[in-house]
Amino acid sequence: MMNDPFREGLAAGWRHIDASTLDGPLDVEADVVIVGSGAGGGVTAEILTNTGLKVIIVEEGPLRTSSDFHMRESDAYPALYQESAARKTADKAINILQGRCVGGSTTVNWTSSFRTPPATLHWWQTAHGLRSLTVEALAPWFYAMEMRLHIGTWPVAPNANNSLLAAGAAKLGIPTHPMRRNVKRCWDLGYCGMGCPTNAKQSMLLTTLPVALSKGATLYSRLRAERLVFAGRRVDYLEAQALAADGLHPGAARIKLRARHVVLAGGAINSPALLLRSKAPDPAGLTGTRTFLHPTVISSALFDAPVRAHAGAPQSVYSDHFLDDLPIDGPLGYKLEVPPLHPVLFATTLQGWGESHRRLMEQFDRCQTVLALLRDGFHPDSRGGRVRLRDDGSPLLDYPLNDPIWDGVRRALITMAEIQFAAGARWVTPVHETAPGWSNWRDAKAGLAALPLAPLVCRMVSAHVMGGCAMADSPERGLTDDSGRHFHVDNLSIHDGSVFPTSIGANPQLSIYGLVARNASLLAASLTGRPKPAIL
Repeated sequence: MMNDPFREGLAAGWRHIDASTLDGPLDVEADVVIVGSGAGGGVTAEILTNTGLKVIIVEEGPLRTSSDFHMRESDAYPALYQESAARKTADKAINILQGRCVGGSTTVNWTSSFRTPPATLHWWQTAHGLRSLTVEALAPWFYAMEMRLHIGTWPVAPNANNSLLAAGAAKLGIPTHPMRRNVKRCWDLGYCGMGCPTNAKQSMLLTTLPVALSKGATLYSRLRAERLVFAGRRVDYLEAQALAADGLHPGAARIKLRARHVVLAGGAINSPALLLRSKAPDPAGLTGTRTFLHPTVISSALFDAPVRAHAGAPQSVYSDHFLDDLPIDGPLGYKLEVPPLHPVLFATTLQGWGESHRRLMEQFDRCQTVLALLRDGFHPDSRGGRVRLRDDGSPLLDYPLNDPIWDGVRRALITMAEIQFAAGARWVTPVHETAPGWSNWRDAKAGLAALPLAPLVCRMVSAHVMGGCAMADSPERGLTDDSGRHFHVDNLSIHDGSVFPTSIGANPQLSIYGLVARNASLLAASLTGRPKPAIL
């Protein structure tokens, strides 16, 4: 059996409190309270504890470690994801995959790692006034996190699922590249989305959180941050509710957490929602607005030979050709990647029902898919979505799908089908409720050009949520400055992807790591009165 470093640390005295076991109210204090334990929260916790600050980390989800990861979807989705991996936009047109566990989405993502594209940073500098966020200024922070989290080009040959994207694209003259992944001694199993059982994925669960806990941080799991209570321009305390062991119903304890500074790192959707529940100061009414996804569409193909898309590194080949070939503020470009296929994920995403659904499931091992991540937030009509609250205070994302998005969807579906036929597919269909599927490229091209596109008819997913607490150069245009400090609350920072003013056109985890490493270092210097720490 593999060692479980996290459990070994707990046995050695790390401070972890499962709030579901508490039987009464608590009032606790620290230098800094961090809400969320994913990419932003984990990096912040490590950097702040390295400077001697007393830190408390609040996580709504449970603590699950490598000993709990058994590569079973039935275990993973309810335990490790928001809303059991069924979080959706308000109209239910887009399914959103987000982590809800210690380590957040870094525990369950597919490890793809990209620096923020230069074109995106240039747009932020010119359109949003973020002049200090240049490629050159951020490069040392990205490099530091790449070294810290063992991010590098995946050296192993891609599995068949990814190889078919590379082969089809090569026949059409479309460039592809090997993926960069944050793994170390990876066993190439392919079950990254269910938690890594071999401790290969360099998630926050294995890297930054253990360092923070070994240096005295306290981790609360199954503790929901309900609202911030303000005194003038400062957060007086965070009010949190313990959850029961099921992670859904209220537990017995309510906790007040007081700190010199509060950092929100719950991710886009959750961080804006906490501010909305708290009625945080926001004169311009920007909280939760311009929340962006990478709206993602999927093309499915059947091959004569087995593909076994569940086995092997989940994403190891990509193409940016259809991003690089378009002006950033023009028609929506898209990044091509390959998702892994596992039976539950496949069955719940696949279109159709009854006999047609059964026939496709029977050919599961011969199915290959390509996905297209649409870069939203740059086109003049790209307004993104808006986070609002349900009656019970839980968050809901409205995300209207407009003409620029549907134009990008159609172009992406045509591109993916052409690549799959070039790779030798015998049948291709978009994941779409009325598409009949086609057995040759000529018919597919004509059929896709005429295919009706509408919410709930064309299936759409996303694992990347950005914005809602956007950075800008002034409080009239954003909620935080470029260091993540809230414009209207003196002791509040936001360290997650919600500060991005647009989507980024790439898987966002490394963008969060690099920006947060910079901003957490600035915060540490401010709180300790010492010079900014050297880069990791």
